[in-house]
Order: sequence, then C-alpha cells, then structure tokens
Amino acid sequence: MRKQRKAIALISGGLDSMLAAKTIMEQGVHVEGINFFTGFCVEGHTHAIREKDKAKPKRNNSLWVAEQLGMKLHIVDVIEEYKNVLINPKHGYGAHMNPCLDCKIFMVNKAKQWIVENEFDFIITGEVIGQRLMSQRKATMPIVAKESGADDLLLRPLCAKNLPATLPEREGWVDREKLHDITGRSRKPQMAMAEQFGFDDYAQPAGGCCFLTDKSYSAKLVDLWKSQGHKEYELDDVMLLKVGRHIRPQPNFKLIVAREEGEGRFLQGYKNEFISMNSLSHRGPLALIDGAPSAEDLYLAAQITARFGQGRDADLVNINVMTQDGAERTLQVKPLRDEDIPKEWYI
Repeated sequence: MRKQRKAIALISGGLDSMLAAKTIMEQGVHVEGINFFTGFCVEGHTHAIREKDKAKPKRNNSLWVAEQLGMKLHIVDVIEEYKNVLINPKHGYGAHMNPCLDCKIFMVNKAKQWIVENEFDFIITGEVIGQRLMSQRKATMPIVAKESGADDLLLRPLCAKNLPATLPEREGWVDREKLHDITGRSRKPQMAMAEQFGFDDYAQPAGGCCFLTDKSYSAKLVDLWKSQGHKEYELDDVMLLKVGRHIRPQPNFKLIVAREEGEGRFLQGYKNEFISMNSLSHRGPLALIDGAPSAEDLYLAAQITARFGQGRDADLVNINVMTQDGAERTLQVKPLRDEDIPKEWYI
C-alpha cells in the first residue's frame, strides 16, 4: 500500500491557511496544524476585554479553523524566541514595526524543526504571491524557503503553480494539477474557493492577525523602547500596549487610561505593579501611571484622569492615588480641558 504522507500546516486563523490545509487534506494527506504564539496576535485579547466588542465571537480563530477542518492543532509558545526576531530583524521592518519577512522565516524554521522531531514529511503555508508587500512577493518566496532551512519541503498550495515544483509535488505526494495559481491582493479567488468547500464563516479575509502591523500599536511599542532606553520587553508590556489611552506628558512617565468598563476591569489586575488613580467624587476611569513621576507629575496625571471622567466640567475633582504597596491619598484637582492636552501627548 502507498504510504500516507503527513504535513504540518501553519495556521494563522485566517482564510488562506484554512484553504491551503483543506486543499492538501483533499488529496489524502494527513494534515495537522501548528500555530506559534508570539504575544502579538490580535484575536483573543481586545475582543475579550472591550465592552464594544461584546457582539463579536470570542474565539481563537486558529482553534476554530482546526475544528472546522477536523484536524489536530499544536499551539507553540515562542514568546521568548520571537524577541530577537522583533528586536533585530535581518530584513528590517514593514510600514510599521512588523518584521514580516523575518517572522515568516522564523515560523517556517520552527515548523521545519517540528516535522523533523515528529517524523512528518513537509510544510504547508497559505502564502499567495503578491498578497503581502514585504513577505509574499515572488522575490521573497525563495528567501523564506532557503533561510528557514525548509527548502523544497515548503509547499504553498494556493500559488504553487506559479512557483517551481517542490519535493512533495515531484515525488507525487500531492498532485500539482490540483493545486492553485492565485496571485495578487484580491481575495475573490479565495472566497470562491471557500464557497466550494462549504465554508461560509471565516476570519476577516483581508486582514492581518498581528498588532505589529498596526500604526497606533507600533507607535506605543516604539515609545516603550524609547522610555526604557532599550528594546527588551515582557509579555505584560505587550498586553498593556493593547489597552487604554496611552498619554505621555513627560519623558519620565505616561498614563494608561481605561476607555470603558471592560478595559478598567482588565487594568485592575495591574494595580499592584503601577501607581493607580481613579475619581472619588465622580464616576470615571481607572488610570495606571507607568514610570517615575514626581509629586508635580502626579498632580498633572490626576488632572488628566479627571478629564476623562464625569467630573470633566466640575471645578474640582477628588482623585484617589494608590501606590504599588497599597498606600493611598487624595488629590483635589481641576480637570484639564481638551485644549490643555496637546495632541503630541497621545501616543
């Protein structure tokens, strides 16, 4: 009997990786999925925190895709290893702080290690030529294959016909004629394919799943590194950059102000690590103070905190200030007006 081949598919939770895995499964190959957790994935964080996102499904799209395909999914924590990819990308950043090409090389390399350790035969990705300006161009496809060490064990089913045949194709593990020749940024071919497979629910087909492609998030990350004087970070740093208004009045401190109740509840978990503020005399948000503020800085921070509460038009607002060790005091402040908060303070 012919040996059944086994492939590992990089599953981001998006439509492309879903279709790529399904295409190969249809050919009788045993496919399992792998998802690498860097800490920067969009899903499962702000959607679960913010009240305004209540109507959105609270699901991990990678797990959901695996469930739809009926396949096993391996979720691998690469937070520590990924730091070097972000801090020192060989191929540089994209439009923001996204090291997309280095990221793809890193993940395919991790997948290559995985198939060797688990006796699988080849790797599948959902890449499409011309879809991503940095990492998915015809010129960069060979770079990913070579620098990851995957070489021709890396199969891209959605655009395979536009690329040289890989080992799985040459050896007959998969039928090249049943692969695809999609190019460009239009998602119409993928959406048509999804309909053929009977998939009527899938993650945003034209969106990314990484905060590092977001302009606002990237600005907060750069600000964090600048304020620290180095580029190291912890998972808590990554999480806090996703939540609240970030306001830096002075180089030595910034405020993280909850925008609604869901964010306020989330920030409560960090009160023992930061100075925190909230209004006593009026309803208002929780604010965390990151840095080393002076007494004058704390007064200014209290004025800003008061601005975002229901006492914004009051003459005076009582603001509770709590240090990391639980010591409390009250500041009575006049809330700042919008025009008193320069736009450049907002990160």
